[in-house]
Amino acid sequence: MKQLAIAFTGPSGSGKTTIIEKISKALSDRYKIAIIKHDPKNKAIFDTEGKDSDRFFKSGADVAVISDVKTTIFKHHTSTLEELAKNFGNFDLLIVEGLKTWELPRIGIFRSKIEEDYLPYLQAIAIDNSVPQEQLNGLNVKILDLNNTEQIIEYIWENATTLKGL
Repeated sequence: MKQLAIAFTGPSGSGKTTIIEKISKALSDRYKIAIIKHDPKNKAIFDTEGKDSDRFFKSGADVAVISDVKTTIFKHHTSTLEELAKNFGNFDLLIVEGLKTWELPRIGIFRSKIEEDYLPYLQAIAIDNSVPQEQLNGLNVKILDLNNTEQIIEYIWENATTLKGL
């Protein structure tokens, strides 16, 4: 299978993490799923203050922590989509949460209100019945049911793209 990629974007609290988790659970028994999550406020914590890898990272070095079941990489600079994807090795589907300026097919996740500043980046939106129908008038995107994981998965397989440079 080709290494495909798709992205999900939407406001905080809209359900991006929940739908990505549902998709991953539905597919991971048959496919290798990789996920990249944007941390715009630098809130994610991967180590404990004062532990070895924290001290190594604070020394200015890039650090990899390896165990029998996982690998964690700490870098002092950001990475491109392709650089990150290469870290995963072979995968069937890469899901990106956030990073709306990365050029990927993108599904917007909304509840209650569609935020128009996201629309230039989207090819589809996934909503529930909390979004008023009149907000859908004139939208030039595919409308998906946020509560129908299988419909969203079908859309992904039909619209995900291969990554350049892999």
